[in-house]
Amino acid sequence: MALEANCPPEYVVGIDLSMRVDRRNEPRPDVVALRREHVTRSPVPVRDAVIAVEVISPDSTFQDMYDKARVYGHAGVPTYWVVDPLHERMTLTEFVLGPTGEYEPAAHTDDVFDTERPWKVTVDLPALTSRWAGLRDRAER
Repeated sequence: MALEANCPPEYVVGIDLSMRVDRRNEPRPDVVALRREHVTRSPVPVRDAVIAVEVISPDSTFQDMYDKARVYGHAGVPTYWVVDPLHERMTLTEFVLGPTGEYEPAAHTDDVFDTERPWKVTVDLPALTSRWAGLRDRAER
């Protein structure tokens, strides 16, 4: 929802969409923002993505932090976020594409995250941490 708040009309935010990188790579980011014109295709061409977001799960930490980052970076996705809800406080790490085609860390926080990439976005990580803790507590009862 944070990405949708100021999303320009020429883009759309989606969840769990297959992104066609090449014949062997078709990752499915948890959240992706892309140009609107190919949103009805499956898989969506990765060149349409302006940001990919992965939420780490216990089974995917290495894959989300390294493997997918390498694939998205080499495909030219300009911004990559990794949200980590596995610790006491949820964190967000923002990576931006460097001149070598590899991601470089741009920000890491467990506080309110403000950015202009790909447009103005604010993510209230303390609020998300509280909400996530409440959901976990109810699920464990």
